[in-house]
Amino acid sequence: MPSGATADEMLLGFDRKRDHRLLVLMPLFDEASKMRRQIVETMRILDQSGVDCFCPDLPGCNESLAPHAKQSLSGWRDAAANAAAHVQATHVLGARSGCLVAPAELPGWAYELVKPSSVLSRLARAEQISAREANETVTANELIARGCENGVTLAGWSFGPDLVNELATSELTSSPHHLPITQEEVGGSPLWLRAEPGFDPAQAKALAAIIVERLELP
Repeated sequence: MPSGATADEMLLGFDRKRDHRLLVLMPLFDEASKMRRQIVETMRILDQSGVDCFCPDLPGCNESLAPHAKQSLSGWRDAAANAAAHVQATHVLGARSGCLVAPAELPGWAYELVKPSSVLSRLARAEQISAREANETVTANELIARGCENGVTLAGWSFGPDLVNELATSELTSSPHHLPITQEEVGGSPLWLRAEPGFDPAQAKALAAIIVERLELP
């Protein structure tokens, strides 16, 4: 934790003590709920293919009791690194904004990596629309500026100033150890663009197959 203390978080794991051990990092914010079942079903397929898989709750996310407004990208990176060490991960798979906190030194994959500023802008635009429906006039840029100073609520998520500033100013960087996986390779339409959470079995099989092939599993 940022204070130096430690805290326990939930983790979904398929652990059979095999050689290949994959840390899986969900997308952040609203895309997490849209992609959760898809990621879990992909993990099930990987488990059946001989890969141990582990998906941790980052602090402030999913079942975590830590306040979301106190979180930061740097804090999430530390948490992901600690989770990787805890499960002795050999590889990492980041999905969308989950790629932004993936341990850079672990080999693995970045599934449709997204710019930090794009994540922030999308949430700010959603909050702008919500404010307009409540007869409040505010622009996405004004919301981001407000968040950089004092924190802000965007699309139902409480952001502290540290997280807003990191998303607004961080450059898009990808570890050379993380091979890109594009939606075109997976096929079908992106689930994160759907209005409601969804599941596409064909996409789950395709994503798992890409990883299995690159791990050179039989």
